[in-house]
Amino acid sequence: MCRLRFPPQPRGFTAACPGVSAGAPGQTEGRSAGGSQTLTVNRHKHRPSTHRQSLCLSHVSCRTSCGEGAAEPRPLPAGAGNCTSDHRLSRPTGSGMTTKIIHFKVNGKLETAEFGSDVSAADVKDLFRAAAEAGPHHILKMYNREGTVVKISPRLEANSRESYYRLEVVASDLQGVATASDLDNMEHRLHHLESRVLQDVGTTPDIMSELKSHVESFRRKLESVEHLSWIGLFKDDGDQHLAKSPPKPRTPQLNVQEERQQVRRKFLNISSLQVTEEVRELLKTPIFDNWQWEEAEMLVLLQVMFTNLDFLTAFHIELEVLQNFLFEVYCHYNNIPFHNFQHCFCVTQMMYGLIWLTDLRNKLGRTDLFIMLTSALCHDLDHPGYNNVYQINAQTDLALRYNDISPLENHHCAVAFGILAKPECNILKNLSSEQYKHIRGGMIKCILATDMAQHNEILNRFRSIQSAFDFSNKEHKEVLMKIMVKVSDISNEARPMAVAAPWLDCLLQEFFNQVGGSPHRR
Repeated sequence: MCRLRFPPQPRGFTAACPGVSAGAPGQTEGRSAGGSQTLTVNRHKHRPSTHRQSLCLSHVSCRTSCGEGAAEPRPLPAGAGNCTSDHRLSRPTGSGMTTKIIHFKVNGKLETAEFGSDVSAADVKDLFRAAAEAGPHHILKMYNREGTVVKISPRLEANSRESYYRLEVVASDLQGVATASDLDNMEHRLHHLESRVLQDVGTTPDIMSELKSHVESFRRKLESVEHLSWIGLFKDDGDQHLAKSPPKPRTPQLNVQEERQQVRRKFLNISSLQVTEEVRELLKTPIFDNWQWEEAEMLVLLQVMFTNLDFLTAFHIELEVLQNFLFEVYCHYNNIPFHNFQHCFCVTQMMYGLIWLTDLRNKLGRTDLFIMLTSALCHDLDHPGYNNVYQINAQTDLALRYNDISPLENHHCAVAFGILAKPECNILKNLSSEQYKHIRGGMIKCILATDMAQHNEILNRFRSIQSAFDFSNKEHKEVLMKIMVKVSDISNEARPMAVAAPWLDCLLQEFFNQVGGSPHRR
């Protein structure tokens, strides 16, 4: 049973498996003769005091139970519950409070989670992270029976065993970490190789001794494991325990800069994860659900888009520079209801999907694809939440600066190239002067085309060339590229209702805010 005690009280939990008996503290036991499985865990701080915390009791209970076919006991990762108390897998008894039961399948096993309605979102995520044996920087997603992503939160709807959810790690480090079995295998192979060498030359070469020394060094690191703390292992007084660092205290409300730096740290931490093929394919479709992804995760997916279209190789873009550029773009979207970073991601994702769905990869050059995707990414940079009509009528600084001609779109372009002017963010720095001019000119045209005041003119021009469209005609291609960015910009209506409907609320909220505010009015 998972019992959580929230600050200022310490927290701890136990989880339950069918047919489990309690073992000695600090031990991991295998399956018993009766087929039951026992896993008993003590959680310590890295330097535990002589006074051990007891199991915390509270008003919230959570449990995970192993499904049919569970084989070997598994260690809980450090993300599994923010506590420092004893953790025991045991069958929970009734607590007299209302709890929610979630059935889900992970790693081929049907499991169950139970938690109260007032448990925190972080603890629910930790619970499922433990079930998936995931590290703290891996990305988890939950799918319903229809294959739609559902949010992992305390508001997750209860279900039956027949309508179980599917829990998957959609982005992880495929390189992984060495395990004891890996090292045992390596040692066996080295011993075999050493025997062969001794038979042939009669002595052990220095390189063989060096290799054995490296393997032994890896083993020592694995046993002391502070650098592998995310999987919860460390060695203390000769015993191996499951552990995690002490729970983080509640932090005060972060300001904008602190929040951005938090997103940056997470983005860089997870940027090397390998996104699953299923997510990569879903990313190419109009049904992708942006609401189920955090900001740092969206930055990773944007990186995937640029990588999958081979832009890094084609335009000699360093990965670090691309990451700096994406993060700066994120920072230059304001926290407003509609024209925010999530909208930027949705438009870019739709553009990415259209490139694949319409086979534009084989019809347009890579430079044109780059222009369209980057234009989609930058098309609403630093949007203040007040539209062009308002800007012009209120005679704002932007309207005066751009003479009432697409003030917002001109501003978005200026901000985009202001970001690109920073050497650490300049993804165009390795291009020739001609290439740079071509991309800059194309981005300006595409971003300016998102001004709805130009809509009828661009649409009528596209209709006039549609019957005789020629991909080798420069003007035809330019009109198509504008249309593609425009379609992506207003594509919410083409998405599933569950994805599109919240965007309508966001747009209405922004319109409502516009009625009551004034951006630098003259």
